[in-house]
Amino acid sequence: MSEAVHIDVAKKADLARLRLTPEEAESYRGQLDRVLEYIGLLEGVDTSGVEPMAHPLRLMDSVRADAVVGSLPVEAALANAPARVGDQVLVPRVVE
Repeated sequence: MSEAVHIDVAKKADLARLRLTPEEAESYRGQLDRVLEYIGLLEGVDTSGVEPMAHPLRLMDSVRADAVVGSLPVEAALANAPARVGDQVLVPRVVE
């Protein structure tokens, strides 16, 4: 960003449906100009030796290993069911 770029704060505030006083708009204009200057500095950094990544943090699998275990007996699984038919929970009809 070699040339000075300025953000139209009034237009952005209008798009965001924000009401800014002239003092607030000027304050934000200065802050946003500093952000753009910083972005300009970042654009000058040599990243040719840096491999692209999809996430800034190292991703790791946090699930446990699969293990076959016994399941709950049908009677225990349906013990708190309000209504049942055989080995299934009976629910009210929701589709006509």
